[in-house]
Amino acid sequence: MGSLSGKVAIVTGASNGIGRAIAERFAESGAIVVVNHSKSPEKAQQVVIGIQARGGKALASQADMSSVSEARRLVRDTVAQFGRLDILVNNAGKFMPKPLVETTEEDFDQVMSLNAKGPYFAMQEAAQVLKDGGRIVNISTDGTHLSFPGATAYLGSKAALEQYTKGLAQELAPRAITVNTVSPGYTETGMMTEHYRQIGIELCPLKRLGLPKDIADVVAFIVSEEARWLTGQNIHAGGGIVM
Repeated sequence: MGSLSGKVAIVTGASNGIGRAIAERFAESGAIVVVNHSKSPEKAQQVVIGIQARGGKALASQADMSSVSEARRLVRDTVAQFGRLDILVNNAGKFMPKPLVETTEEDFDQVMSLNAKGPYFAMQEAAQVLKDGGRIVNISTDGTHLSFPGATAYLGSKAALEQYTKGLAQELAPRAITVNTVSPGYTETGMMTEHYRQIGIELCPLKRLGLPKDIADVVAFIVSEEARWLTGQNIHAGGGIVM
């Protein structure tokens, strides 16, 4: 894989799980990583300390990605701090396993704000400052391509994110900025319940859950120079579960 040396990357929701693995993987490739968190300053700082201990460069930055103003501020602060932005990974998200008939308006607004609205305006802000040849990666879910009852609002929010990818990939193509989606399958994170853990192992052809590192390696490839010919795509990183 190509080096990310000199690149500046924002990874939202990077204090744990998939986001943390992506931030650590980017740092290993030489990127300066902004480790975003909403309400976990200690965890985010632990990620930063770990990256620095391995010779990498990172900075923790608080921003609630369900807030349009804070999503925009995160991008602006990054450019003010480092003078550039090369990579944006919209990873922050909320899993809400509720059937449609049990979903309140507040539930709907929360999941849409964090999973769809915030990322949209983060991309809007980033599109104005990304270096030519930059990268945007949206983290969705293989659930949008499976028969997956009981999470209608969540899946709708992620489906919206996937559509943003397609539209923005067209808009930014003249600047050689690629925009792609990575859709993990059942992955071992803090959002995984025992119920879904067993379902994931059973359905996956490889008969295991994904690990955050599995997803991080895919994302690291997509932001590399070797993936310059990929844009507007949804890469399914779920061990073949969508088959």
